[in-house]
Amino acid sequence: MLTPVSWSEHARLDLQTFDPLEYVDPLIGASNGGNVFAGASLPYGMAKAVADTTSESNQGGFTLDGAPVSGFSMMHDSGTGGSPSLGSFPLFAYTNCPQSDIDQCAFPKKTRATFGGVRNETIVAKPGLFGITLNSSVRVDMTAAHHTALFKFTFPSHGTDGQPAQPLILQDLSDLSNSRQDNGTVSVDAETGRITGSARFVSSFSQGQYMLYFCTDFKGADILDNGIFVNSRASAAVKDLTISRSINGYPLPGGAFVRFKSGAEPILVRTATSFISVSQACSHAESEIPTFDFDEVANIATELWRAKLKPIRVSTEGVNKSMVTNFYSGIYRTMINPQNYTGENPLWKSSEPYFDSFYCIWDLFRSQLPFLTITDPTAVEQMIRSLIDTYRHVGWLPDCRMTLSKGYTQGGSNADVVLADAYIKGLGGGINWKDGYAAMVKDAEVEPFDWCCQGRGGLDSWKTLGYIPVQDFDYKGFGTMTRSISRTLEYSYNDFCISQLAPFLSATPETDQQKYLLSSANWQNLFNPLTPSTWWNNTPTPFTGFFQPRHLNKTFAYQNPLNCSNLDTFSVCSLQNTGAETFESSIWEYGFFTPHDHATLITLYGGPRNFTDRLSYLHDNLITYIGNEPSFLTVFQYHYAGRPALSTLRSHFYIPAYFEPTPSGLPGNDDSGALGSFLAFSMMGLFPNPGQDVYLITPPYFPHVNITHPVTGKTARIINQNFDPTYKTNIFIQSAMLDGKKYTKNWIDHSFFTEGKTLVLVLGRNESSWGTRVEDLPPSVGEYARVVKLSGVEDRAGTGNGGLGGRYKAGFGVVQGDIDVEG
Repeated sequence: MLTPVSWSEHARLDLQTFDPLEYVDPLIGASNGGNVFAGASLPYGMAKAVADTTSESNQGGFTLDGAPVSGFSMMHDSGTGGSPSLGSFPLFAYTNCPQSDIDQCAFPKKTRATFGGVRNETIVAKPGLFGITLNSSVRVDMTAAHHTALFKFTFPSHGTDGQPAQPLILQDLSDLSNSRQDNGTVSVDAETGRITGSARFVSSFSQGQYMLYFCTDFKGADILDNGIFVNSRASAAVKDLTISRSINGYPLPGGAFVRFKSGAEPILVRTATSFISVSQACSHAESEIPTFDFDEVANIATELWRAKLKPIRVSTEGVNKSMVTNFYSGIYRTMINPQNYTGENPLWKSSEPYFDSFYCIWDLFRSQLPFLTITDPTAVEQMIRSLIDTYRHVGWLPDCRMTLSKGYTQGGSNADVVLADAYIKGLGGGINWKDGYAAMVKDAEVEPFDWCCQGRGGLDSWKTLGYIPVQDFDYKGFGTMTRSISRTLEYSYNDFCISQLAPFLSATPETDQQKYLLSSANWQNLFNPLTPSTWWNNTPTPFTGFFQPRHLNKTFAYQNPLNCSNLDTFSVCSLQNTGAETFESSIWEYGFFTPHDHATLITLYGGPRNFTDRLSYLHDNLITYIGNEPSFLTVFQYHYAGRPALSTLRSHFYIPAYFEPTPSGLPGNDDSGALGSFLAFSMMGLFPNPGQDVYLITPPYFPHVNITHPVTGKTARIINQNFDPTYKTNIFIQSAMLDGKKYTKNWIDHSFFTEGKTLVLVLGRNESSWGTRVEDLPPSVGEYARVVKLSGVEDRAGTGNGGLGGRYKAGFGVVQGDIDVEG
């Protein structure tokens, strides 16, 4: 048996040799819709350099799906869906132009992609470094500083026509989604080859636009000539260009090029961007990468990533390396977005940080930002200061923000959850919590004219009826008049988050706390105990009692609880005007979204046993999909019914079956690291209920886990005794000790990390009584009336509303081996 003392000694030895970067693969999620950014970046950096392909899934720039490369650009988001963002001002290179005729080189993006075939075996992707060789034998390596990318182009000695290399490198005025508007400009300096320019682009998933400027310099070979190109023709006699958008809906190709006398040595290209001006872009480039030293820049980037990841250390003894790679690659992806644009906000002057690419908080609040609260609280403090400063200057906290624009709100005002989560976990760092609380209250009390993109809509109905009606009458503000169920449920939780902070930040603490605690129960107003759930072939499910839309006159409407589920191929479930009353999720799945009041929900569903049966039916029948964020907490909600062992089984049901350390291994869009954080939390054995000081305990996927808090310097430890690295036996907690004392609760709070506590879990093959008593369950607004009893003791859960027509037997087919659990 490994004692805490011997583990401490082992960890000190391990620390000397352990390198987390050995286990990071940025290519995980680079195909099959993962949409990750696989290139070179600093943590939260603005410069993100990678090869851009022509794939329909190129939201992160590069894909490993056989699509050719059309350019190499230096700004990207990661893991997003919808229309691609950024990918601005891409470069492309040729060894030479046939017959030395520049018009024989292909300049338009669509045409030059025919020269962008990829040799997959040549790809190198590491934190802070990306490299690739094209079929033309042009090798491109890239690294990044905060605002500046550095590319190294290595050319063969001769071109495809057999002539000596005279490399041409072009830079065009496009982006990934071809969204450039009128009056893009570019200039090239005849003597130095410096290319500068600007263009206006459309922000993704919003109604906004933005101006972006760039500055590009070259080093490594003498210049032969340079100039500009328009469409498929170029001229070395012209050095400046202003170009319109198009005449047929597709942006006219345009940009600049530099041609060199020789390709005998690598040619280095330094390019920086700015939302302020060309001069600021040039200043970034000159100050961040003054000497064009590629290895130095790459080494600095690597060390910054190592410093971010090293506070979390796991014991790898006996564990398949793929599991460790899965874990650390997930952590790595949590620090790509949001992006630190401090000093790059032209919309207002402020001494506060400015972060962008909150894409979107509906995705990030559930696990990504809570994960960073543990691993990088200083960065989260800066992000929250940015959110609050956005409220000061724009009027409301954003739910989605990218490239300086207000993005579309998907559900509630979920920045409220982010602020509450940070406050109750003790974050400070210069955050003006008084303004933060005022911003949260404004979300609840003042309806914006454009609640499509900030705040909440339907507040008159919310305050008078206690829910958002289907086909609401709302003349004060405007947004897509759908999602009445999911908005009601999310608004309820948003109000609970306000009630959490009211005792500490409100001028009338008791009044505000009671007011928002009362409205946090509004979710109950949409529960219809008589609603059945029937499959589309008219086969009934064994459950009754679901949330339903409700009219202004208080009568219930109807939406099939299975519509918008993972299995639904016909419903409209996003922000369309014809969309459903739930957003990107079914009533079945939203039926578990009462994060603050599981006790009441369990009672509505007929008690703990019926609750766990319903939860298992959701998963076993693939009604939910783990690739979408509303599913995350449902994996662990068995804890609230006194069945933490079932949470453990469900975690193993999904990992690694749905999360593999391969390019196609993610189950969906990574959504700025949301999937990565779900994976990391799950494998670490502590999953958050965001907005509350609660982490649900399951056994880690490693013998031991060490988490050193970046601020306090204290190290929290989780130690598995009787650990089975095959996960076929001994996956259930039999007993636990916290700092040497018996611990029976199935959850812990944030002090575990800040104070560096030690949690020892004794594992066994059978489900045990650990964490099953009422007093062991996580907090809930309502009171727990019943709890499942194991080992033959009668279940005191009544049938009640939401009961079973017939007992449902849960299935956890992915987990195999000699384990016992009561179904």
